[in-house]
Amino acid sequence: MKLTRRESKTRRHKRIRGKVSGSSERPRLAVFRSNEHIYAQIIDDTKHHTLVAASTLEADLKSKLNSSSNCDASVEVGKLIAERSLSKGIKQVVFDRGGNLYHGRIKALAEAAREAGLNF
Repeated sequence: MKLTRRESKTRRHKRIRGKVSGSSERPRLAVFRSNEHIYAQIIDDTKHHTLVAASTLEADLKSKLNSSSNCDASVEVGKLIAERSLSKGIKQVVFDRGGNLYHGRIKALAEAAREAGLNF
């Protein structure tokens, strides 16, 4: 039985979440990618609380970007999430790619966050 793309992504996501968990010392950077937008959250899994969030739906990013579904938009979200987390004192995170392959928009977001000062 061949799995669909959605089923493969769901299996990868469950496998990753079984291994990756955020703590108060090192929260989880969770990334969700849709066809139109990309979202990033820094989550403390012990308290079940979102500490920082950024996405291409925000008004200041929407006005700056031509398209919200390309690597340039992902780079901007990565820089924004890193800037917001560093202002809250969060320097170390655990990366959760959300079942997506580490390629394209996910990779662009991760590398931009690293360059902006986030460690993972």
